[in-house]
Amino acid sequence: MPHGDDLDARFNEVIAQIDEDERRRMRSSAAKGARTGATRQRAPRPPRPGRLPSDRVADGGGSRRLGRVSVALIALCAVVGAAGIMVAYRPDLLGANPGLEGLPVLANPVRTDTPFAGSPAERYADGAAGFVMPEAKALGGLSKADVAKGLKRTRALLAAALLDRETLLGGRPKAFAGLLEPDQRELFYEALGGKNYDSRDLVNSFAPGSAEPVGDVIKVNGTARLGTFREDDLHGVKVEVNYLVVYAVRRPGEPSTTMRLVSHLTGEVQLYRSEGRTAAYVEWGMSHTPARCGTKDGFVHPVYEDDPPGSVAPSGPATDPYDLEERPVSDGGCDTSEET
Repeated sequence: MPHGDDLDARFNEVIAQIDEDERRRMRSSAAKGARTGATRQRAPRPPRPGRLPSDRVADGGGSRRLGRVSVALIALCAVVGAAGIMVAYRPDLLGANPGLEGLPVLANPVRTDTPFAGSPAERYADGAAGFVMPEAKALGGLSKADVAKGLKRTRALLAAALLDRETLLGGRPKAFAGLLEPDQRELFYEALGGKNYDSRDLVNSFAPGSAEPVGDVIKVNGTARLGTFREDDLHGVKVEVNYLVVYAVRRPGEPSTTMRLVSHLTGEVQLYRSEGRTAAYVEWGMSHTPARCGTKDGFVHPVYEDDPPGSVAPSGPATDPYDLEERPVSDGGCDTSEET
């Protein structure tokens, strides 16, 4: 049996034979086995259930009615939790060995040139191409042409909410607001920056100074399907949306902090006839992994490997941020989540 220097030499020889990709997989697997999990926030409901109040006109009756309050937008945020790794046989291997020195073991390693490599997002479509809409058909009292217009607008709303660069970097979400119905647009702007509820939850905006995009590609995957709805005198078609959007981001000016952030949007866009045309009303919410729990400003606050733990502790079994079957929930707190 080899001893002392012989063992060290053999170990270094083996490490030298492992390419960078394999080391990355080893570190990622070790981190997954040792960490207690990332956390995902379940944001409290806004004061009023439902959606932002608005007057909407249904064809036929001509009467105006008070709509529901905008969906309790659940910014389910995931925070990468710190976890130590103990190596019982050689605890020095994570620092002293020249093959591993300086390489993080807690974060899912991400290359700045290929940030989506090794993740499910690698197979996703680029940008708006991922927002695939179902085939239009006559439904819910709307013609096929009406539904086609509504689907085109739904796709544009998704792109404006999730891909618009000015909005992503914390700017005023003009691209999204411009696609809303006038009444919802007015209320969206009124609630922007609100203390009790911030309508910026309807879009993705990184907190100012918290993140910068790595490259120009944003990955998108998901589904949309058609259904019908009826609310008193209002009826029409609902487009149920369920999409994952994956961003490569880093702390501004720090390439070594590059990571993937996954947003999961679920909800619906309601299409209906109003004053002789097809109108659309947005009702959706999102989760974000890994992002800070406990924030109420409507912004996404990414959490990096070296950030201190948040004040809100996670609970429950770890969820997969890439699972389209996971749905946002409406109560407060933080869920445990797997890394991205």
